[in-house]
Amino acid sequence: MEDTQFVFRGRRMTFQERLNAHQVKIERSDDSTIDFLRNLVGRKPLFVLTISNTRVAEIPGITVAGADPQLVKYTPVADAELLEFGSCKSISGVPATPDGKPTPALITTTALRFGKIPHLIVSAGSELKPQTPYIDVGAEGPSDNIAIKNAASRVVVERVFERARKLGETLAKLSDYLVLGESIPAGTTTALAVMCALGIDARGKVSSSMPINPHPLKSQVVNDALKRCNLRIGDLRADPLEAVSLLGDLMMVTVSGIALGSQQTTPVILAGGTQMAAVLAIMQKLLGHSPERVALCTTRYVFEDESANLASLISSVDSHVPLFTTDPSLARSSKQGLRAYAEGFVKEGVGAGGSILAATLNSSFAITPETLLQQIERNYETVVEKQSQIVT
Repeated sequence: MEDTQFVFRGRRMTFQERLNAHQVKIERSDDSTIDFLRNLVGRKPLFVLTISNTRVAEIPGITVAGADPQLVKYTPVADAELLEFGSCKSISGVPATPDGKPTPALITTTALRFGKIPHLIVSAGSELKPQTPYIDVGAEGPSDNIAIKNAASRVVVERVFERARKLGETLAKLSDYLVLGESIPAGTTTALAVMCALGIDARGKVSSSMPINPHPLKSQVVNDALKRCNLRIGDLRADPLEAVSLLGDLMMVTVSGIALGSQQTTPVILAGGTQMAAVLAIMQKLLGHSPERVALCTTRYVFEDESANLASLISSVDSHVPLFTTDPSLARSSKQGLRAYAEGFVKEGVGAGGSILAATLNSSFAITPETLLQQIERNYETVVEKQSQIVT
């Protein structure tokens, strides 16, 4: 594919210039990184959302993924339902922060529908069952609060991983590349714990859905969990499944399994920030990892989050993995609930950044930042302001 084939707004552009025009930024640039994206233009993606819960989310102050603490457990299934139907079935309205900022599933749903990208839902320890078609990988309920109990038994972790790996092998035959997203409230805390166990000191680097990142609380939970297990940083670097069993959550091992199962033949984009850094760290420790077929994509809001340091975190995990960011342009939105993303709230989730990238590439750049923002705003009006259903 020649760089000069792209024409945008009447001007011939190189591939790099076209990415810039669509606010796709390559945060770690070399020839292989450019080629990774160039080879996906116009190809057929499949978006996979893994939903899960951890009882870490019940710790006061650790997440705002829900307008009411009692509703946090509904967030993953409601996100899945929004993707599937354009409205939520398990709750009225959509998942939101306590002051009404909507779930990033709104962004993802818009990008997938606008880009005509198919999706499927995987349940991996979701406390509730979504009112959608979904694949169950054999988890036995949500992951436990790691401060006081193991996240899940080793038997369950191994079973979920093997089923997810087989699922990845099948999905690789159905698409040209996979985009893997997640929905799990409080997942950055379990991600922090697992990365510490694997020898990556991620303290102070993980992101948050809140402008004031509760690093002290997250670190205290992780310290309590390490102490409970009689572990120090790096003690489980040779056994990532044990790290997940003791300190993680079942989303991590599911996404890791799907990615490892598919990446032998099919490229994978890990769509997210901190949690996907943990997934990448787990994959690196397991047999079958093909680093040249894996990339990570998130929103600029996570990458530029001054309360975290995703660039340093990813470099600590893998200094060569392609890292991309997308900009939903929400700072220019007429809707305060959407502008809040650019002001430090929510930032990412449900594969929002990766879904925008896939929609852009799948349309061979026909989808522009302006048209995407317009569609996000229309859907915001429909499902948030009018509490109706997205229709496309």
